[in-house]
Amino acid sequence: MAASPHTLSSRLLTGWVGGCAWYLERRAVQEVPHTFMHLFRSINKQWITFQHFTFLKRMYVTQLNRSLNQQVKRKPEPVALPFLEKTSLGQAKAEICEMRPLPPPSLPLSRKPNEKELLELESASIIEGSLDAGKETKDEKHWKEMKLHLDDLPGILARLSKIKLTALVVSTTSAGFALAPGPFDWPCFLLTSLGTGLASCAANSINQFFEVPFDSNMNRTKNRPLVRGQISPLLAVSFATCCAVPGVALLTWGVNPLTGALGVFNIFLYTCCYTPLKRISIANTWVGAVVGAVPPVMGWTAATGSLDAGAFLLGGILYSWQFPHFNALSWGLREDYSRGGYCMMSVTHPALCRRVALRHCLALIGLSTAAPVLDVTTWTFPVISLPINLYITYLGFRFYTDADRKSSRKLFFCSLWHLPLLLLLMLTCKRPPGARGAGAEPQS
Repeated sequence: MAASPHTLSSRLLTGWVGGCAWYLERRAVQEVPHTFMHLFRSINKQWITFQHFTFLKRMYVTQLNRSLNQQVKRKPEPVALPFLEKTSLGQAKAEICEMRPLPPPSLPLSRKPNEKELLELESASIIEGSLDAGKETKDEKHWKEMKLHLDDLPGILARLSKIKLTALVVSTTSAGFALAPGPFDWPCFLLTSLGTGLASCAANSINQFFEVPFDSNMNRTKNRPLVRGQISPLLAVSFATCCAVPGVALLTWGVNPLTGALGVFNIFLYTCCYTPLKRISIANTWVGAVVGAVPPVMGWTAATGSLDAGAFLLGGILYSWQFPHFNALSWGLREDYSRGGYCMMSVTHPALCRRVALRHCLALIGLSTAAPVLDVTTWTFPVISLPINLYITYLGFRFYTDADRKSSRKLFFCSLWHLPLLLLLMLTCKRPPGARGAGAEPQS
């Protein structure tokens, strides 16, 4: 049976459409992997571009805020003042130099600042305050040479001569003169006091002249005139010479040669023995005690012209009194003496320092008891002086056992009023000239 033309044409059309569909389907199947790979590569390139963009953005932010990285320091907590107080001045300056002040970042008004931002603001204010404090401290501690004015010269010379120490020396000399037997000679007393004061001023001025490099390292002595440059060394030596020559002349020709010789000996002992020995051995304390014991002996020899047992008794009292006085003082100045390079018992032999102070507190009781035996005072003096001697001995014992600043301070301040009161009691109980050697009490 023959096919109709219509049927044949429909079959040909269906075959052609199927072939086209088959061709397109095969072509699509072959192109899918290439298209997928192309699409994957395009997406991969876009992802890498986005990653680089993120990295560049991060680098830009880091470079823009580089100074924020300098705030990272290991600190317990952001507190301003204690961290500056606990560190030394050099460490604080080093930390301040590493940190740079930052302007407080502006916060948007639409949100509240969180805790991290508040800490950053507080740390920025701390850095600025630290820099200001460092500048003020540097300005305050900057050493400046002082200019000499004529109006300030008397005060400068008074500090150069250690006027308070000189007043103590003159008072002990006056006590020795008053306790000596015989009538009280006012012109001789005035010459003795003036000559002793001038000799003391000369010795103290020469002492400061020799100790300028060492005094500059100590807080107690760093403001002395020669250290600050208020006067020149030539002026200091000239002042010492102008005090020593007339002082020794008054004691030698105005009083007697024995007193003048003691004055020269004391100046030599203080300037040429005690002063250099302070940096060599602890024996300087004993030598210095001899220097302090000579002035009452000079007062006694000025009144009597001879060295008697009473003169050595007064010298012994001053000698023993200086150990609790100076050892207690040096105990609180151990750091200063170490910086100055001075060899003191309180620094190198602290146990010996306390033991010697207690030993000489007990010696004061024995010397007070020996005063009536040597016909210097009546027997009333050991009795009425016993309470103050026992009190200073008690403080010396506390200083020996406690070994702290509090006990040393109490002993030092007690020594300041103990010596004047002890000498005043001796003057009150002085044996009259007619009763010497007879053992009789003074008549009221």
